Amino acid sequence: MTSPHIRQPASVQRVMLTVLLALAPGIAAYVWQIGAGILVNLAIATAAALAAEALVLKLRARPVALTVTDGSAVVTAWLMVLAFPSIVPWWLTVLGALFAIVAAKHLYGGIGQNPFNPAMAAYCAMIVAYPALMSQWPAAGQGDFAAQLQLILGGSREVDAVTGATALDTLRTGLRNHADVNTILATGAFGFVGGRGWEWIAAGYLAGGLFLIATRSIDWRLPLGFIAGMGGTACLFWLAAPERFASPLFHLASGGAMLASFFIVTDPVTAASTPRGKLIFAAGAGIIAWFVRVFGAYPEGIAFAVLLMNICVPLIDHKTQPAAFGQRTRP
Repeated sequence: MTSPHIRQPASVQRVMLTVLLALAPGIAAYVWQIGAGILVNLAIATAAALAAEALVLKLRARPVALTVTDGSAVVTAWLMVLAFPSIVPWWLTVLGALFAIVAAKHLYGGIGQNPFNPAMAAYCAMIVAYPALMSQWPAAGQGDFAAQLQLILGGSREVDAVTGATALDTLRTGLRNHADVNTILATGAFGFVGGRGWEWIAAGYLAGGLFLIATRSIDWRLPLGFIAGMGGTACLFWLAAPERFASPLFHLASGGAMLASFFIVTDPVTAASTPRGKLIFAAGAGIIAWFVRVFGAYPEGIAFAVLLMNICVPLIDHKTQPAAFGQRTRP
């Protein structure tokens, strides 16, 4: 009989399906607070990613059926869409999915060999190429599905009742105009703390992330490192100048912080692999993301932070290798 402490390795398909299941609370909160337009782009991205995956595998003379159904392309598509504004036009979603699967994944050899997170690579490529479209977010509480569908399918982008600035963008713009943080937050556009409606979405991702930790689908060090990196940096600056910098709770409850903590930095392929390395990698991503949010040209810096830390992974893993059993120093 197998000893209780010996676990069978989980299949790629099982892990990916568990991640998709864990994303469900956050997606449900997104639909509730922002609107059902996100579901349309999720479907479009899923179809585009699966088609791209099948085509590239066929061109590479690799088994198509097993690899396409392992769920990795779907996870990439969903994470990309959840990082995008949910009302981007359909062709931008398709273009992002193609970039993620073909350029960021298969040009490096396919699953398990890509050094950069495909979903975040697609986000960075699209926001650099189409900054205006990638900056148009739906307004919370204005979940008019017909209007959102019109925008997704290529209708006029002048629907002010649907689009609106995010809490991060509003705060950044206000601070650059020399307004006080407390004055900006008092406008009522920020809900409880992290943007109207976005706290519920963050709570949904948090619930799904705790489920992943409970099922041992992800290592707890990665979300802990990211939350500590972003929250700790925000706390230091907030304590030093509370009139200029938002609280750590605001940063953790707004934007894609919770999505990044539990679903993006935890990518087993592009994250560090050693115990200490995981903490360093995730904390570095959280710190860089905060600096991009506050001082950079973009209101959300998670994708850029993750890609920068992806570059550092080989060095981090090399410097944090644990000592072999019976040895005092690492090899």
